[in-house]
Amino acid sequence: MSLDRAVMAFAGVMILISVALSQLVSPWWWLLTAFVGLNLLQSSITGFCPAAMLLRKLGVGKGVAPGCGFR
Repeated sequence: MSLDRAVMAFAGVMILISVALSQLVSPWWWLLTAFVGLNLLQSSITGFCPAAMLLRKLGVGKGVAPGCGFR
């Protein structure tokens, strides 16, 4: 799996988890959804993506995701 797809999959999973938790546990979990959305927005603007850097350190293959340091 490329780094690009891993970042998108990670963001999608985090959003689905936060939606489920907001329905089952507390509406405060919507803040996690907002955080993921804001992180995606700032990544598209600045080119810095902490999730891409973390996934790269975990051994996910190269890609063109911002913040990975490899193009």
